[in-house]
Formats: sequence, structure tokens, C-alpha cells
Amino acid sequence: MTKILVTGAKGRMGLAVIQAVEENSESQLGATHSRAESIVEKIEGCDVTIDFSVHEFTDEMVKVSVEKNIPLVIGTTGHTEAQRALIAEAALKIPIVYAPNFSVGVNTLFYLTQKAAEILGNETFDIEVTEMHHRHKVDSPSGTARRLLEILNEATDTSYDDDIDHGRFGNIGPREKGRIGMHTLRGGDVVGDHNVIFAADGERFEIGHKASSRMTFASGSVRAALWLLGKPAGLYDMQDVLGLK
Repeated sequence: MTKILVTGAKGRMGLAVIQAVEENSESQLGATHSRAESIVEKIEGCDVTIDFSVHEFTDEMVKVSVEKNIPLVIGTTGHTEAQRALIAEAALKIPIVYAPNFSVGVNTLFYLTQKAAEILGNETFDIEVTEMHHRHKVDSPSGTARRLLEILNEATDTSYDDDIDHGRFGNIGPREKGRIGMHTLRGGDVVGDHNVIFAADGERFEIGHKASSRMTFASGSVRAALWLLGKPAGLYDMQDVLGLK
């Protein structure tokens, strides 16, 4: 039985992950961790960690995981570029699944977005991305939306820093060709909605995903944790876990 440490245990996702661990016949709750507790003490005796805390905790979480040689699943979002680099460096020593979203449906959306962008491009089609989450979410755009934009950037030879319009306001003139729009909505208790729109003269192609329960993400993270055991050091994502690569 795989013993899993769950961090961010008192948060919405942390509580859902705990439930998912307890409901999976192949896993058991090794320990939980919340702020002000010692991660060094909690990680002892566990086989793998699932981290849904806050990005400010990532540096310490990664450091301890490497020191203890414990595989790590990271679902926390909002990381800085320096933290992303730190995670990549740690993955040279331990196996890490780092994903913005652990839903099977969302990862299918990632896959289909890549294929659609490769087929439609951004010469004829204007590309827009929208996301909506509950009023308490602190980072924007969401980690899932950020990954969608990265996929679109890769497929259309554009840049996240130079070619993304985060919302529009005022008399900005006609839409500039080749750019990608990103629009963030917040309100209520929305778990997570993501849509990608390809719009051209005479037609529009839309793909999207709506989550109604955090359990879809929690169950996916447990699936990733179990998959990670025995894997060599490396930086993996949910596409690897699901065999979509």
C-alpha cells in the first residue's frame, strides 16, 4: 500500500486529495501537512507527496523532497520562473509530476488544443482563451489557462511574454493579427471553466472543459502519484501519466 503525504491539507484541494487517497484501494494517507508544521517530520515514512499548497512553500517542499529522495506530485500553481527552474533542477534527482491540472478531461483539452492549433494556425483564425474560477482564487490566469497558452505559443510560434493580450480596455483599435487573447473571470463557487476559441471569417471552432467537482483533480493527482513510483528522475506531466505523449 502506497503511503501518500498530502500538503495544503486544510485547503479545498487538500481536503479533496485526502478523500481521494482514502477512496483509492492502492493508497493510504501517510501524513498531512499544513502551515506551521514541520515538513521534515511529516515526510518521514511516506512513499510520495502530493502538494496542493501555495507556491511560496514550493522551495522548501522541493528541497526536502530531494534530501529525502521522495517522489513529488506538484499541483500548486502561480510559480515564478525561478521556482519553475528550481523544480526542473530537482527533477534531475527525483521523479516529479508537475501539472497545472490533473483532470483527465482537461488533459484531453490540452491534447486537442495542440492538434487544433497545428491544423488551424493563427494566420486565418484569431485565437482567444477564457477561464473562470471561484471568487477566492488568487492567481491569474489559472495554471490551466497558462498551459493552454503555452501550447498555443508552441504551435503558432508566438511568445507568452510578447504575443498575449490579457483582456482589452478602451479604444485599442482593430485586433492585431496573430495575437492571442486571454480573459479571466472570477465569481461564485466555480470550480473551473476553460475555453479555447478559434474564430475566422464565416466560422468559429470552440473547445472547452467545465469542472463541477474538485474530486476529478484530486483523483487524477492520486493516479499520478501511484504512476510515479519506480520512475527514474525526471520532470513529467499528466500527459505522461495518461500516455498522451
